[in-house]
Amino acid sequence: MKSKRFQARRYQLKKEGAVVVRQGHPWIFRDKLSTAVEAFEDGQWLQLVDALNETVGWGIYQATGGVGIRVLRKGVNPPSREWFKKLVQKAIAQRAPLRSQTEGFRILNGESDRLPGIVLDLYNGYAVLQTYSRGVDSLGRYLANVAYELLGLRGLLWKTPSKRKDAEQPGVRLLRGNLPGVVRFQEGALKLAADLRSGQKSGTFLDLRGLRRWLAEQNLRGARVLNLFSYTGAIGLACCEGGAREVLNVDAAQPSLDFGARYHAAPAQRWVCADIFHWIPQLTSQDYFDWIIVDPPSMASQMDQVPQALAVYRRIYRQLMGHLKPGGVMIACCCTSRISPDRFEQVVRQALGGAKVWQRLPMEVDHKPGFPEANYLKILIFRPPSQRSQPPSLPALHKKADHQPVKGRRRARPKTT
Repeated sequence: MKSKRFQARRYQLKKEGAVVVRQGHPWIFRDKLSTAVEAFEDGQWLQLVDALNETVGWGIYQATGGVGIRVLRKGVNPPSREWFKKLVQKAIAQRAPLRSQTEGFRILNGESDRLPGIVLDLYNGYAVLQTYSRGVDSLGRYLANVAYELLGLRGLLWKTPSKRKDAEQPGVRLLRGNLPGVVRFQEGALKLAADLRSGQKSGTFLDLRGLRRWLAEQNLRGARVLNLFSYTGAIGLACCEGGAREVLNVDAAQPSLDFGARYHAAPAQRWVCADIFHWIPQLTSQDYFDWIIVDPPSMASQMDQVPQALAVYRRIYRQLMGHLKPGGVMIACCCTSRISPDRFEQVVRQALGGAKVWQRLPMEVDHKPGFPEANYLKILIFRPPSQRSQPPSLPALHKKADHQPVKGRRRARPKTT
């Protein structure tokens, strides 16, 4: 992190902006800024003052997107290298319980760790840095290097997020060490793999770890599972761990399915490349599943897209309802903060004929939201009442005493090259 980044310029906030900073929110939206902010260069560090010229915090100006200023620290004391290092140490300490459970987790979770616009994910000794604006690029590299030393990592990659507004094109840059083509990592009972250079997000969906763990612990013995928007089939592999006899992984991306067939293979895993919105209506009246998992991509990056996204949810769950066996389980996921948990639940419940949520899976500790906009992931588990005559008790889903692993499902993890 270059020292010039600490040369903050003074900027007087409007009343609404000063309130935002004092309340501890990490973003000041552009509509709460005066036109004077346009005189600053993208990435300029700012000393934020109120109408009485009292310092209320420190931030970084962002020239594009809905967020105008990312707040680094509130109060009169400016951020320093040592202060940032302590935040990294605190984040690592909070993840300590995960290190005995998985080799893949999020080290730094952006604003929720008071490090705006900076994400760092770990995969078995290799880390992927993502920075969400030009103004935090230098800071992100500094923090990633701090984590690299503290954790004794083997490689550090810097990858441009697909959602970044100011990037001309996605980029990948090796900052330290080396990086294999594919990284294999242990997650509980699962042996997973990720392509850190070209995979989704930083390599794969670490935020779905809780769902994978939950599925692997269930008694799915003999179940037929439909896994929609499957990506590389990691969730399908968790179903195999639970004893599923067949898992149909459906995704529109053939390369993702090919990756899954190579690295997440199991006797029960099946792969179908199709546009899911066209594929579902083609299911016949004889196509039934014991479990259906729906994890679509975010369909509402802006608030005006929410009504259309909700309409898609209604249609897809109504169509799938007729293909769920009596007593079956429907798992509904939503990954946008622009749709509230209550609204998402209401829409899915209605589409499933008034089903009630059986379980809600919380976000994992390394993705724990520190402000409302970070509370994006919803995982709801339903057993539609119209599909069963007598609901089994909840503990029955967790009972695995009679479960026998599928022969040949566990494979020795290949050595990483």
